[in-house]
Amino acid sequence: MRVFRALLPFILAAGLPGTGALAETSGLIRLTDRDDLFGWEAVGRIDIGTSGFCTGVLIAPDQVLTAAHCVYDRAGKPVDARTLRFRAGLRDGVVVAERGVARYAAIKGYDPDAGVTADNIRRDVALLELAKPIQSAVAAPFVLNGGGTKGQRVSVVSYGANREKAPSWQRDCGLTWRAKGIMAFDCNVIFGSSGAPVFARDGGRARILSLISGGNWQAKDKVAYGMDLPVLVKDLKRDLRATAPVTPANTGFRRIDVGTDRRASGAKFAKP
Repeated sequence: MRVFRALLPFILAAGLPGTGALAETSGLIRLTDRDDLFGWEAVGRIDIGTSGFCTGVLIAPDQVLTAAHCVYDRAGKPVDARTLRFRAGLRDGVVVAERGVARYAAIKGYDPDAGVTADNIRRDVALLELAKPIQSAVAAPFVLNGGGTKGQRVSVVSYGANREKAPSWQRDCGLTWRAKGIMAFDCNVIFGSSGAPVFARDGGRARILSLISGGNWQAKDKVAYGMDLPVLVKDLKRDLRATAPVTPANTGFRRIDVGTDRRASGAKFAKP
């Protein structure tokens, strides 16, 4: 995972029903049991060959949103779709469903060689098409939530370094600013949280407001960055239809080194 460099100078400054899991001092709730996971099954871990992982979320039975930088390797080359594996609701080795990826599309204009720039953050979105749909009765996809205003309360469900075996739910954090297609949040994210959905409440339902692109997780005042989604997702669906699916490979799942320097391709988190 690449280091999160300084952003361009112009950048300015949902909770659901309770769970039996215990909140950690970090404000995170580990979704360990099946009852804890109820309602969040569509969030899963995307394993990237043997190199690392990101977080993803279903927006259709066969479509998963994640960060664009997760589908590029360290050399800035697109990864083979056959090396990607979506594991919905993964917790301690148990999954709700597991699928390979037939093809994917990343937003045009995202430059994996440019590092972290404002343009890359606002385009840091990819859409994966699963080799086989996951039934909505097993993992109900989330819909998008447009808008987002400063001070709005949000929640995040993510995997991450040292918490990669089960999803962690931060029930309450905030949107601290929004400008020119970019949002900032004071949410607790880390390596592997790239692509994690940021949820806003709409009545009694959680909807996807943004995805985690990167952030500074070791600073005293944590910050995570995301992007506006509706227009990007519309473009991705169009581009995905024009992308040829890959020939399935019977590679299965292989164990991933986590908590070390061998992490996913390019997740952008900074040291102070």
